[in-house]
Amino acid sequence: MIPQLFLYIVFGLTLLVGFILVVVLINFFGTWLRAKLADAPVSFVKLIGMRLRRVPMGLIVDSRITAVKAGLDVDTDPLEAHYLAGGNVSHVVLALIAADKAGIPLDFNRACAIDLAIKGTSKTVLEAVRTSINPKVIDCPNPSTGKTTIDAVARDGIAVRARARVTVRSNLNRFVGGATEETIVARVGEGIITSIGSSASYKDVLENPDRISRTVLEKGLDTGTAFEILSVDIADIDIADNIGAKLQAEQAEADKVVAQAKAEMRRAAAVATEQEMKARTQEMQAKVVEAEAQVPLAMAEAFRSGNLGVMDYMRMKNIQSDTAMRDSIAEPPSNAQP
Repeated sequence: MIPQLFLYIVFGLTLLVGFILVVVLINFFGTWLRAKLADAPVSFVKLIGMRLRRVPMGLIVDSRITAVKAGLDVDTDPLEAHYLAGGNVSHVVLALIAADKAGIPLDFNRACAIDLAIKGTSKTVLEAVRTSINPKVIDCPNPSTGKTTIDAVARDGIAVRARARVTVRSNLNRFVGGATEETIVARVGEGIITSIGSSASYKDVLENPDRISRTVLEKGLDTGTAFEILSVDIADIDIADNIGAKLQAEQAEADKVVAQAKAEMRRAAAVATEQEMKARTQEMQAKVVEAEAQVPLAMAEAFRSGNLGVMDYMRMKNIQSDTAMRDSIAEPPSNAQP
């Protein structure tokens, strides 16, 4: 009885092992055979490990086959690590192949670093390598910003509009941590403004537009960026407004307004002084009237004290009447013609 039970157990285990082998062959044999026939073998153990780690083994194996066929020996382990880190395995392999064919030194780790650095942007490591092989042309200023020209003013006050095209090539050694195209555009724009602003006349700018290119290139604007500037070409240059004349006209208008304000201040001060003098005149007249009002009181006091007699009073009245008569004779008649 015991030997028969033992045989059943052995038979069951054999069936289980056979079933597992069949499952493995069904799931992994095609991928293993494809890699084996491409001279880029991958063991069943690694394929099973990829499945357990939820790594797409088809992507990893196909990327390894592509690399091996291109003459690059890339194992599956670094490819898996880069995938788990969130990188694009296919772009990294294609970038390595493109760099190898173009004779550009690029190892796997740097390619992975570039791919992870530009993750989330519209750029790829493959595009970076292609730009390193085939230089790229950047418009300055960028038309997407809504601005088509760079405006600067020469020392004679004439504004000049310029548009440049910058030819750049990716510098893979500085691509990780290097500034992007926006920095290149900003620096070139600053260099163009500086070059035009330092020109004595707008005529010098129109006669020698290549001087702008030389000035910009001599500044080393690609320092710290992910690109190497090959050339800066002035695509278009034109005359704008006479900014100097406009500024002088605006300054003259401002000076006129200031002068008018100061004149108005002086006029207001004069009017205030005039009103003050009129008030003082009225005050003095009031004092005169007040003093004249004291005369009858003084005469009455003089009568009471005996210092003024009746004859003295009559003599004073005669003198006042004589004076009034003389004044009336001296005045011209009111209906006299001038």
